[in-house]
Order: sequence, then C-alpha cells, then structure tokens
Amino acid sequence: MRVTDEADGVAFLDTRPVFKGHVLVVPRPHLVTLADLPPKSLPGYFALVQRLAVAVEAGLGSGGTFVAINNKVSQSVPHLHTHVIPRTKGDGLRGFFWPRTRYTDDAEAQGYADRIAAALATG
Repeated sequence: MRVTDEADGVAFLDTRPVFKGHVLVVPRPHLVTLADLPPKSLPGYFALVQRLAVAVEAGLGSGGTFVAINNKVSQSVPHLHTHVIPRTKGDGLRGFFWPRTRYTDDAEAQGYADRIAAALATG
C-alpha cells in the first residue's frame, strides 16, 4: 500500500510490519546500500524520511518512531530502504532488533573509535 510517491522517493507500508503503520522509504534509482546514494540525493531523500517520521507519529498518534537502515547484513531486499516504525511506550520492542554487548574497557572502545575515525578520514 503506497503512502507517497515523490521525486525524492517512494514510501509504502511494509507487508510484514514490526507494528502496523511501519513504512519503507526507498529512493527512485536502484541502489543497494546507503553508500550508493549520491551525496546530491541525501538532502531530498532524508527530508522525505524525516517528513514520514513526523507523519507516522502524527497520523497514527504514536509516541514516536524508530528509523533504521540495514546495509547488506539483515537487508532482506537488495535495494536501499529506510524503515519508519511507529513506537508507543510499552509496545514491547526493546532497544534494537539484535542482542547488545559491552566493551571490555575504555581502551577497547577507544580502539574501535580510532579505527572508524581513521577510515572516515581516508574515505
């Protein structure tokens, strides 16, 4: 069921929603991951995602939304798509869809931060 069809993308209801009103937002060109989205398309695409997050909350009377993108792992359809999921307090969804972990210590956490920062600087 289509929600909107615009120049920056198309939004439609997920056929297997986490909660009713779960919307998928997709860019018009076929792109597999977020990294494939051209920088010039970012403002329009994410403005559409933002508008849908506001509309889901307002239109459904939800307490908020969960907005997420899977890249490759857990991406059941090989086309960039952003989930906009309505949330309400006590809806049973706890944190993320996967188990959480902890860093052994601050040094381990800093090592991960440093590796990501180095890749960002060269990317």
